[in-house]
Amino acid sequence: MAKAAPDKGYQKLKADLAAGSLAQVYIFHGEESYLREYYLGAMKKALVPAGFEEFNYHKLEGKSLSMAQLAETVEAMPMMSERTMVLVTDCDLFKLAEASRNMLVSLLEDFPDYCCLVFVYDLLEYKADKKYKKLCAALDKYVQTVEFRPADKSDLLNWIRRRFRALGKDIDAQTAEHLIFTCGSLMTGLVPEIEKLGAYASGKSITIDDINAVADPVLDAVAFNLTNAVTRGDYNAASEILGQLLKQQEEPFLILGAVGKELRRLYTARIALDEGRDKFWLMEQWGMRSDYPARLLLDAARRTSRAWCENSVKLCQRLDLRMKSEKGIDDEGELKLLMMELAQR
Repeated sequence: MAKAAPDKGYQKLKADLAAGSLAQVYIFHGEESYLREYYLGAMKKALVPAGFEEFNYHKLEGKSLSMAQLAETVEAMPMMSERTMVLVTDCDLFKLAEASRNMLVSLLEDFPDYCCLVFVYDLLEYKADKKYKKLCAALDKYVQTVEFRPADKSDLLNWIRRRFRALGKDIDAQTAEHLIFTCGSLMTGLVPEIEKLGAYASGKSITIDDINAVADPVLDAVAFNLTNAVTRGDYNAASEILGQLLKQQEEPFLILGAVGKELRRLYTARIALDEGRDKFWLMEQWGMRSDYPARLLLDAARRTSRAWCENSVKLCQRLDLRMKSEKGIDDEGELKLLMMELAQR
């Protein structure tokens, strides 16, 4: 798997933390919340002496925050410490009123060197709005932006092994890849699954059967199993998987979206086989961070034809359009009919 380019802000944060020279203002965003929380904890430990959190560590809710309140908190002097730490959660800096934006820019231009301020985008997505030129210029000059991306495959596999070793268990690379495929690549979601598997597995080594027995799969993994049953012509298995999803009250249009995406990936895999492409080409087309799902897709595509894949994608698109445009449609019934038609074809 080709490594994604590391986020420069993330690499600088690690270096600054190791050197004890943290910056004054940060923006933290990105989907890997496990790493974000880890580094927030490390920063707090480095900046705030134990027992003095009440005076030197401040958490503010961004939704109701005024810039006057932020300025007052930031400018509060530390007690028995060189620095304070202020954490602001989900404050959309680009939706502030003009007066608040100007106050924020002024604060950044004359920011106290004893404070470390972190804007955390948790529920909100961070997206710079370039039309606010003055604010963007201030953020570029005074703020270090850190994106917490999903770990690369090799780093994630090593992390998974370490987590299992701490539980007295082993896991080989292939089984760990199956865990990532089943539960997703975010550490946040993997932590509880690893704990669950460590408690469940009777042997010293975690097996694929252990994972299949107790892990909660992400929707993409279930969609793969569903389409895999369809390509085998096994309507009973496909129907059972679909029934479980509906029983779990997954929205039919979300299920259809996941199945449609998986069928498009399968179509791409069929094209790869027909045109002599390899798994790396398939990974590039779909931005896959591991070759494990690519290998599974290619195996499934060998049971199909290009015409079947093309027609299956069209059937999904038609049902998607009907679900969005027709009133009173039986979404669950139509999904079941779709699965039956795909399996029969």
